[in-house]
Amino acid sequence: MSNGYFGSTIHELAVFYNTENFYSAEARTSQLPNIEFSGLRNWDQFRFQNKLQKIAQVFQLINEKHGVMPMLIGLAEVQGEGVLQHLVSQPVFEGRFNVIHYESMDERGVDVALIYDKSKVEVISSEPISYFFEIEGTEPEKYDTTRDVLHVKLKYGGATVNVFVFHLPSKREKDINRPRRDVILTDIRERIMQMNDLGESVLLMGDFNENPDEENIKNIAFGSNNEKILSNPFEDLFLKGKFSTFHRQFGLLFDQMLISDDFFKQSASLLYENAEVFDHPKLKSWDRKFEGRPFRTFVGSRYLGGYSDHFPVLLKFRKN
Repeated sequence: MSNGYFGSTIHELAVFYNTENFYSAEARTSQLPNIEFSGLRNWDQFRFQNKLQKIAQVFQLINEKHGVMPMLIGLAEVQGEGVLQHLVSQPVFEGRFNVIHYESMDERGVDVALIYDKSKVEVISSEPISYFFEIEGTEPEKYDTTRDVLHVKLKYGGATVNVFVFHLPSKREKDINRPRRDVILTDIRERIMQMNDLGESVLLMGDFNENPDEENIKNIAFGSNNEKILSNPFEDLFLKGKFSTFHRQFGLLFDQMLISDDFFKQSASLLYENAEVFDHPKLKSWDRKFEGRPFRTFVGSRYLGGYSDHFPVLLKFRKN
């Protein structure tokens, strides 16, 4: 554990967590007409409070294990800033965390967000990056949308870090959304190359809806001249059978964090140490049939009252 005294090692954490339908207590299907999630019809204050306490407990468990609260926390599947303000007001956050969130045009009403320790991080700018897709066979003015990508430029120590938070279009209907993920990641890749030219660091975090060995994830790690621009520490974890979520009998590592190579330099303000799928026993299913899997809030529309259908993932850095 870091204690700030001479000779101690100070660590910092960055975490990403898909929180699975983290809706406000007031949310109803009548407010979200395009939602296909029927379990929300029975969502109420009690279920919201249970969810809120469980998500907060996740960060208490991370704090207990690593001896420090994450300084950066990317979140997916959160419904509005109100939910986030309730979260950062929980005791574990000690009043030190600010929220960055923009409403997207996602049909389920869920977004990505970043919360950060304002005692450690200075935010320079933030923006939502929106994408619009034509719907074949319809009028040009009709289009489909997805969740925004959140871009936050911040300072930590003397370093400028560009953080991107993702929740890319899902794999469904024989992966109809793969071309959309390709469009989004190709655009972000162009932005990253410009940041590399400026000497700025880059941290990608999110639910990519692809495993580390899939083509879109591999492609974003290389620039136009096939030069390496990002490293993916979760590739090795995936090869070792570490998973953050599951679909039927398959383990998946859709939740990942990629970083620019300057995090590996000895002169870096933050020096990469290791990556982890935070699969604490409390976050796992109690059902022997689903042993080792996340304890979910819902299965379909059936309410279980668990944490999420994903485990958090994190990167641990040593502060120079």
